[in-house]
Amino acid sequence: MFLKIRRDTLIILLLAFMLIFSGRLINYISFASSYQNSDGIPISGIMIKGNDIISIDSIKPNVANAGFRVGSYIKGDMLITSKKSLPLDEAIHNGELYATFSTVPGTKLQPIVAANIKVDNQTGIVVVNVVEDFSGAIRKENST
Repeated sequence: MFLKIRRDTLIILLLAFMLIFSGRLINYISFASSYQNSDGIPISGIMIKGNDIISIDSIKPNVANAGFRVGSYIKGDMLITSKKSLPLDEAIHNGELYATFSTVPGTKLQPIVAANIKVDNQTGIVVVNVVEDFSGAIRKENST
């Protein structure tokens, strides 16, 4: 009726149990102490779609200048940044406008002719769809 377990096997099982238990405990403690903004939904990231030539590193700062950056959050229909608060519709319009100012790195070409920004009010993810047209970008280059 008695199970015979060797001492080294028992020690290994106890160490495994303690390791699993301490991992779960640390996970629960880190979740409980994590930053939670009760004021609104924080901006969690920017996804850019439709760009072929212009790098993401050129578009993201322009969209972030409209207020869609880490540290900003959405409260109702307002976008609240560290410097100001503005209506979400105005921030979306500004972000679409600023995205068209993105240039091909090393040149003055601005091939983005249109941009569409959608903000998910539940997760805080900002999706930017851009349309590139190099025929218009060449005309902009020649006109300046």
